[in-house]
Amino acid sequence: MTNNRIKIRPLRPYELEAFWQLAFSNPNAEWTKWNGPYFHDQLPTKIDFLTNIGPSDWLNNDYRWVITIDQQLVGALFAYFDDGNLKRWLDIGITIYPNDAWGNHIGSTALKLWIDHLFTDVTQLPHIGFTTWSGNKRMMALGDRIGMKLEGQIRQVRYWQGQYYDSIKYGILKEEWKKMASNEK
Repeated sequence: MTNNRIKIRPLRPYELEAFWQLAFSNPNAEWTKWNGPYFHDQLPTKIDFLTNIGPSDWLNNDYRWVITIDQQLVGALFAYFDDGNLKRWLDIGITIYPNDAWGNHIGSTALKLWIDHLFTDVTQLPHIGFTTWSGNKRMMALGDRIGMKLEGQIRQVRYWQGQYYDSIKYGILKEEWKKMASNEK
């Protein structure tokens, strides 16, 4: 899928090493401070990503795609079922890895393409959403910018660096998304 210079697509096998380098080689990368840092997730090692995680989780997976600008990898999109095996509650996420690319509306373009792709080609579910935290103002602004609705706010349940933050839930119904898309044409 494409929108001028920004494209989304599946990761290709020969890109595994370049993707690991972009996304996971720096455990102190700026993006790690905003993507649920209170979970203290460990980034995969290069060997683990190239031999296990990359091939099993990133290749041929409708729920994990990459973002490119002028054919250069810059980010990732993912989707997962919040309700596990029931597969009725789909949440999405996005990461733009180089922080010098932030603020250029790459995220809003890519996330719109991702939601279009999921609603059109992947799922028949009536709702897609994402969860963030009140410390991530950019992600909340992104949800607002693309027309998603603030659906929930659980106060002071995310603890990070000595402070409590809210858990924030955004979402949109398929019928709302299609109506917005038709109004933009």
